Amino acid sequence: MSLTRRAALAAGLAAGAFPALAATPPGIGPYVANPRRSPAFVKRDSYLHPAALLGFWGLEPTQSVLEVDPGGGYWTQIVAPYLKAHGKYTAALPGTSLEAQKQQLVFLKMLGDDPQDFSLVSTILFAPGEALGSPASYGLVFSCQNLHNWMAAGTADEILAAIFTALKPGGIFGIQDHRASTDTPQDPKASNGYVREDYARKLIESAGFKFVARSEIGANKRDTKNYPDGVWDLPPTLRQGPINRALYLAIGESDRWTMKFSKPV
Repeated sequence: MSLTRRAALAAGLAAGAFPALAATPPGIGPYVANPRRSPAFVKRDSYLHPAALLGFWGLEPTQSVLEVDPGGGYWTQIVAPYLKAHGKYTAALPGTSLEAQKQQLVFLKMLGDDPQDFSLVSTILFAPGEALGSPASYGLVFSCQNLHNWMAAGTADEILAAIFTALKPGGIFGIQDHRASTDTPQDPKASNGYVREDYARKLIESAGFKFVARSEIGANKRDTKNYPDGVWDLPPTLRQGPINRALYLAIGESDRWTMKFSKPV
């Protein structure tokens, strides 16, 4: 490493610009570097830190893993190929709204377009109150940037209960979402997309989960959390279009809390 690079790294660490280091899942590197991943998703790696985040949650190649509400498939494109040989990846797709059904079609097309990576992926269509597969089926369940949507829909309690049932005793539930400031009360509907970390922890623990650890992997101190259309003004959504686009791009993706819970044995 050059002296310039070392100096830049030291300065970044001092400023809190980089996430806390975490062990990565064994052999995950080639799957993050997979050339078949969407270029738009690859551009997000500097904010999402996929290897470190999955390592924090304890992903292993032999696990049975459920992702709840995978969106466009950012995590699917890494985790599904990683688990294909020795584990199992299942995606739980919400299907209760027209928008969710449109997203289903996009996600299922992605799977169909790449049988090399996704031929063994299983999918579940679920609605609040429905099961996420058989009880105690998964060693790891995770969901990213979805708790605020469940809160907005008033379904958080039901979905967390379904996750608890689906998880094996001793299994891990990993979750990440946009971090709200602690100087204002939590909006129960999370209308700006941000959720206080303490509020989320209490909500998840009330579903029966045991808190294990937290991480600053998703931290972004540039996020001021006070935008006209909430978190959706930041990348990757950029809801304001050309208005303040350069500012929002300079801020980057949202500040996020990351937590890990277990299901008691």
